[in-house]
Amino acid sequence: MTPARSITVFSHGRPDDTETALRRIVDLAGEAGVEVRLPEAEAEKFGSIPGATADGPALPDLALVLGGDGTILTALRRYAGTGVPVFAINFGAIGFLATIEPWELEENVRSALRGEFDVMELPGLVATTTGGERLAVNDVSLHRRQDGRVAELAYSVEGEELGEVRCDGLVVSTPAGSTGYNLANGGPVLAWGVEGFVVSFIAPHTLTARALVVATSDTLSVTNRSQVEEVDVSTDARVVGALAPEATMTIEFRQRQALLAQTPGATFYHRLRDKFGRLSY
Repeated sequence: MTPARSITVFSHGRPDDTETALRRIVDLAGEAGVEVRLPEAEAEKFGSIPGATADGPALPDLALVLGGDGTILTALRRYAGTGVPVFAINFGAIGFLATIEPWELEENVRSALRGEFDVMELPGLVATTTGGERLAVNDVSLHRRQDGRVAELAYSVEGEELGEVRCDGLVVSTPAGSTGYNLANGGPVLAWGVEGFVVSFIAPHTLTARALVVATSDTLSVTNRSQVEEVDVSTDARVVGALAPEATMTIEFRQRQALLAQTPGATFYHRLRDKFGRLSY
């Protein structure tokens, strides 16, 4: 990658955790002659930060995130299809998508500003809802309403119905998202680069319900078989609509939707061991 001329910084909702890091990033960028931009929401959280300017319509060369996977996913969706890489410093619980940890900031941010990082092209899922197409980088999920009855969801691939499951919901995950909600459902972890996406079920009431890996070229359809109950539709854990009774939605795999920065030589398997190995201690 070429050296950055401008970066836009995003952070999670606890500014007390990230303000020191943000100010140091502004200092490092100033030393490198790199413009730092803050979106309006960031300026409201932090107030005036000397050396930072308001974000504008022009794309930055790099998006820098101080947060966990939720904040990282927001940045990845924002810059999907633009060619802007997202470089993330983990200020979350696990931060599976994060590039580095906070104690690695100094050296690695200097390197990132010089363009010294690898880029992983992440695929996405596009769910067609009544509100139009919605992009997910991690997963699309359907959930029964909190006060509603158990969901009745039928699923088909390329027009071939594979089953009807009574459950609390269904999750469709990319390889990057397979370590999230899908993993909690007992679904398989897909290494980054695997050509497929996975369907798993939330608390199924059907013993034959099993996770399924779908080919990237195939279209998944999900039908709400209830005659009275809607189910909520979420992308990357954000509710974006509902699937009406007896309605069907489609979910398609799309290659090369977002760019995630990685330190040179980083691998999925190292990330998997490093992040989830901590949970066994």
